[in-house]
Amino acid sequence: MSKTVKLRKGLDIRLIGASKMVRSELIMPKTVAVKPGDFHGMTPKMVVKEGEYVKAGAVLFYDKYNEPVKCVAPVSGKVQKIVRGAKRRIMEVILSADKEIEYKESSLMDLSAINGEKVKEVMLSSGLWMFLNQRPFDKVADPSNKPKAIFISAFDSSPLASDFDYILHGKKEEFQTGLDALCKLTDGDVHLTLNGKSPADATFTEAQGVKINKIYGKHPAGNVGTQIHHIDPINKGEFVWTINAQDVAIIGRYFMTGHYDLRKTIAVTGSEIKDPQYVEVISGSNVSEILEGQIISDNVRVISGNVLTGDKISDTGHLGFYHNQITVIPEGDHLKFVMTKGWMGPGFDKFSNSRLFPTFLFTKKKFRLDTNTNGEERAFVITGEIDRVFPFDILPMQLVKAAITDDIDGMENLGIYEVAPEDFALCEYVCSSKIDIQDKIRKGLDLIEEECM
Repeated sequence: MSKTVKLRKGLDIRLIGASKMVRSELIMPKTVAVKPGDFHGMTPKMVVKEGEYVKAGAVLFYDKYNEPVKCVAPVSGKVQKIVRGAKRRIMEVILSADKEIEYKESSLMDLSAINGEKVKEVMLSSGLWMFLNQRPFDKVADPSNKPKAIFISAFDSSPLASDFDYILHGKKEEFQTGLDALCKLTDGDVHLTLNGKSPADATFTEAQGVKINKIYGKHPAGNVGTQIHHIDPINKGEFVWTINAQDVAIIGRYFMTGHYDLRKTIAVTGSEIKDPQYVEVISGSNVSEILEGQIISDNVRVISGNVLTGDKISDTGHLGFYHNQITVIPEGDHLKFVMTKGWMGPGFDKFSNSRLFPTFLFTKKKFRLDTNTNGEERAFVITGEIDRVFPFDILPMQLVKAAITDDIDGMENLGIYEVAPEDFALCEYVCSSKIDIQDKIRKGLDLIEEECM
């Protein structure tokens, strides 16, 4: 039975720079990068070498400890560079993209005529498997596990997020084909969760073969972790797979055309963008072409993703594999005079989750915020501010402390199996102790996987 969930906790951070409902044509990049760091827990084993020519869909590397899991080229072209870091760790595989993409040949198949094992085999060999993430541990799904359910969030509630209703309008057939493939991967339910606060596109409301749920509330209502917790919670020993709504359509496109076509629509957002809008790109594209002539100030931070969970990149960096937006905001590397912009200032340009600044009266006002943390790391004390934005029936402060101290029993008892780092992004934002909470949760999850699984 479908469920309706209403959240009391959460926080919407109102920023300037949301994308207009305007979409530009496909921007073909000069270079495209695949970053193994996007796939947590994967140890890449290279298949190609620098200078080698590959077609879109050709294998670039596979997981050293789980060989069926492969990552493939999003475009055709030469392998321009394999960027390595400390201990020769692979950081990026950069491809120089052809103007016309040449796809690896693959045969079309009738989804209705194949079983779940065959769908799994096709997704693993084609590189589509990388779109599936697993809870617990928030990593690429392990094909040897059987999920009790698959969750898809039909909306993103993070600041300046992409509107999936707009992005997937008119792509009903691709999305439904992707759903049909996913339904074959589990004996349980495939959950599609809609935003209860606004009407959804027919692509979502008319979806077949899935349970359609609704959730009301502030961010993180759109986070799949929040939806799992309130609809079908995870217990120890259980697995749930998750996937982004736009990636479902990419899977459907593959089964319809036989091409590994990584075209996607992203939102170019932020207060430092001249004309925020939607842009059609190739996943992993160099952002320099996308942002050309768009940045209106000098000292900025370019983020692949949203301001809470995205990755800092250079203005010549590459879009992350799972990201559906680029955000550009002011860099916060300057000092603020205490009497005007500091903690003793009037705060008319500051966003606050409390009543510390008078702007709490202006519920529609949007803000131009920078990356300054307004303080350094300090004692991690109980204030209650984290609890007010964390909509899980979990004690967040105690769980974070257990993760910091590597308390395995404490983490298990406090619900570590249900969470991912992104679920604590708001906690990190409101935390007056300036603790990097997402990093602490990530390390806690890695420790639990190593010691308990």
